[in-house]
Amino acid sequence: MKLRAYEKGDSPIIAKWLRTEEELYRWSADRYGFFPLKPDSVDENYAPALKTGRFFPLTAIDDYNNVIGHLIIRYPNDNDDSSVRFGFVIVDPEIRGKGYGQELLKLAINYVKENLTATRIDLGVFVNNPKARKCYEAVGFTEYGAHVINTPFGPWDCVDMELFLA
Repeated sequence: MKLRAYEKGDSPIIAKWLRTEEELYRWSADRYGFFPLKPDSVDENYAPALKTGRFFPLTAIDDYNNVIGHLIIRYPNDNDDSSVRFGFVIVDPEIRGKGYGQELLKLAINYVKENLTATRIDLGVFVNNPKARKCYEAVGFTEYGAHVINTPFGPWDCVDMELFLA
């Protein structure tokens, strides 16, 4: 697996991975607000953030250049380059449970170390997504807070996790 910059053609692939409205909310919280996603929904969502220069969507590909994973890295605070946030972390549902998520995260952590100035990475994960949380913990993320997000399925508990870079 390797990471490359997100490309417009990745949008329809990622959109297909979100097979139910609940999967969409586990992946994106309230950032889209409609289901199903259209083939260009990811592109449209990312367009404003890409203009900031503080938003880095990355796509994981296999040895045959097949898209197998995706995530974004962003600086959440305009005047703070010491912390970035991972979001929209996803692996092709056909290959989940085989370590690809951990590999994706390790590559993204290395990307931050090699290309950005941050010394801390954080993310949020819903309590009703225990496999994702286990994946984050396996690469070193630890819980530092929690909050609730209202979804069409009721309130969901969300755990905030962080990782400090050495």
